[in-house]
Amino acid sequence: MLNSLASGRRLALRLLLWQLFAALCVGLVFAVSSGLREAIAAGAGATVVALGTALLSARVFGRVSGAGIALGHFLTGMILKWMVIIGGMIAIMFQYKLPPLAAITGLVVAYAVNLLAFRFKG
Repeated sequence: MLNSLASGRRLALRLLLWQLFAALCVGLVFAVSSGLREAIAAGAGATVVALGTALLSARVFGRVSGAGIALGHFLTGMILKWMVIIGGMIAIMFQYKLPPLAAITGLVVAYAVNLLAFRFKG
């Protein structure tokens, strides 16, 4: 076996921490350049992605089970992740009326971290 469950948990935790760090960074960049509302929107957009990642990894790495059940956990985790991301973005843009461009920028930055975490998994 080349990949253990423990290394998957470590990678998920590392990804979550990097996404939260990216949320902080993109929020600070928008605070300096555009203002407080944009900073909150950008940070919230990236944080929504991190929350979705946390739900997915908690569902996938929660308990050890067979292959069919593990696939079911993965699929339900992905559905939960996308429900949180879409619901969070709707709340950010329509309920709280924060700037959509900043929120989408935060979302894109958090997903860019996703790509980098899997490329350099160390």
